[in-house]
Amino acid sequence: MSDRFKVKDLGMAEHGRLKIEWAESRMPVLMALRKKYEETKPLAGQRIAGCLHVTKETAVLIRTLRAAGAEISWSGCNPLSTQDEIAAALAADGISIYAWHGMSVDDFYWCIDRTLDFKPTLTLDDGADLIMRVHTKFPHLSDTVIGGTEETTTGVHRLRAMADDGALLYPVLAINDAETKWDFDNVYGTGQSSLDGIIRATSVLLAGKNFVTAGYGHCGRGCAMRAAGMGASTIITEIKATAALKATLEGHKVMTMDEAAKVGDIFITATGMRDVIRKRHFQSMKDGAIVCNTGHYDCEINIPELEELATKVRTIRPNCEEFTLADGRRIYLLARGRLVNLAAAEGHPSEVMDMSFANQFLGMLRLARSGKDLSNGVHDIEVAQDQEVATIKLATMGLEIDKLTEEQSVYATDYLAGT
Repeated sequence: MSDRFKVKDLGMAEHGRLKIEWAESRMPVLMALRKKYEETKPLAGQRIAGCLHVTKETAVLIRTLRAAGAEISWSGCNPLSTQDEIAAALAADGISIYAWHGMSVDDFYWCIDRTLDFKPTLTLDDGADLIMRVHTKFPHLSDTVIGGTEETTTGVHRLRAMADDGALLYPVLAINDAETKWDFDNVYGTGQSSLDGIIRATSVLLAGKNFVTAGYGHCGRGCAMRAAGMGASTIITEIKATAALKATLEGHKVMTMDEAAKVGDIFITATGMRDVIRKRHFQSMKDGAIVCNTGHYDCEINIPELEELATKVRTIRPNCEEFTLADGRRIYLLARGRLVNLAAAEGHPSEVMDMSFANQFLGMLRLARSGKDLSNGVHDIEVAQDQEVATIKLATMGLEIDKLTEEQSVYATDYLAGT
């Protein structure tokens, strides 16, 4: 360990660099922004503390922030999501980073605290753990923080609750709520990467299985869509009537978790709520049922209650634990209930993270430029930014779209025009 970083094995750096270069070749929006701003360095003088999954895509974001002039200190936002070769590559390239796969909860918060040692002016978060650490343990640091960004649904919900209570000490941009983030990253990224994690951890055939998705928000929709595409019979559980109606009209069965527990073969939670699958559900499940989570925290599955029911627990293969119940039924828990797409796979594909992280980068530029003018609340990404990111993405794909004529632009706002 150096004072500047703590990673598992610095010797993995070259392997990590190759993965980062692969991601860069598939993230043209972020690379275009890097090229645009590396000369003017609009982030010069800014100190960014980041707490976000340490993946090859995140490394591209970190390199782009540094190219724009920022100083960086980073930690992983989940104990099981850090890719050690990526952390090693970043450390070897001079980034202050504290992250390794399989850390304890105490290590997790120790790493976050180290990123705060250099008194950041901006924070970049996924799940709001870094922001919460500032507010609960180091509130004095908020005096020098201009603002922050939040990547994910769970974090935005936490921060909006804080803002409603008047407890938020600096402005935060809701990156998750950008159209070019949650309509793409959350749907297509979560869907593909979560199924990738399930398959890597189990190698089971999805076709013909009853695939239960808890929650039909953007992430749940993506999981159900991809499972249906692979031949599974999809079941949705929900607490929101309109979401359940959408799921029904899109071809999924809808039922309560109590009902689904009896028939499901594979279960995935994507709700942001605790105890979605609990003791009474485990007691109803088939022998061989597979349970996993793609929500930010591992509390969606009540693992302590599963452990209480089990008479024997053993690891069958990486990220796949077998819990044998008193009557001999076996339930398989993947990735200890952590994000299955990151703990058991590699996270979202680079192409979809390109837009999400372009929004993170542009959010940092906006905060550096005018964050001091924002109130201490959660702020949306500007529509113009969303359209800029989408326009660049389309251009990199060789696609063009129509534009309104002058007459059409006038008509669009002409409220006197009738039949």
